[in-house]
Amino acid sequence: DAMKMVTQHTDDLNLFAKVWDNVAGMLPSTDVKAKQAKTEQVLKQLNMMHLAPRQVVDLSGGEKQRVAIARAMVTQPTVLFLDEPFNQVDTSFREGLQQDIRQIVKDTGLTVVMVSHDPAEVLSMADVLLVLRDGEIVEQGQPRKLYQKPAHLYTAQLLANCNVLTRKQVKLLGISPKRETVAIYTDYIDITKSWVGKCWEVKQVMFKGFYEELLLQQDDITVRALNRDKGKYKEGDKVNLKAWGYLEY
Repeated sequence: DAMKMVTQHTDDLNLFAKVWDNVAGMLPSTDVKAKQAKTEQVLKQLNMMHLAPRQVVDLSGGEKQRVAIARAMVTQPTVLFLDEPFNQVDTSFREGLQQDIRQIVKDTGLTVVMVSHDPAEVLSMADVLLVLRDGEIVEQGQPRKLYQKPAHLYTAQLLANCNVLTRKQVKLLGISPKRETVAIYTDYIDITKSWVGKCWEVKQVMFKGFYEELLLQQDDITVRALNRDKGKYKEGDKVNLKAWGYLEY
């Protein structure tokens, strides 16, 4: 088949058949050796050989998704459509599956068209990124370029956590843009302790794992900033903020 599609749902799997049979069943039985070879190849590519003898009903959500992708790939399509393929997959399985797909694309030249609302997912996996809004293409390009210099505010808000402020408001962050609307990614703000003068107050500290996100306020203006020095700040602390980068629209 020229094209195959995999969604976040795995309803078309035979739950009580083995993984091997689910995948091999997508191929004709006219050449048994070729059928076996292709099935084994795709299971190895997706690091699934250890799952081959198991029934699908006994698998985790992430493992079932691997089976669904293997079923699509075993027919060697030219284009593989992935519609929110990792939504129901645990983080530990998700990253491994993403890496496997990237490697397969590199090794085979397979074209993958993936729909996703996860910015980290699309930024790390895509070679070319298309940003859609109401069915229309807003802009397209390499992920890194779209992240660093998005032509539209919508794209900036879609790809990262960002503060949207007016030209007047961002003067408090030490910048003087020319345009009226300014977007500042949370990691574009430097935070330092403040003891005197007009400063920002830490209103909330949200633990995110390897970093914290701080909610900060001065007068009626609220911004969010990423803090990698976990535990350094607590609610009520006074700090200075300075934006080292910004986007203007």
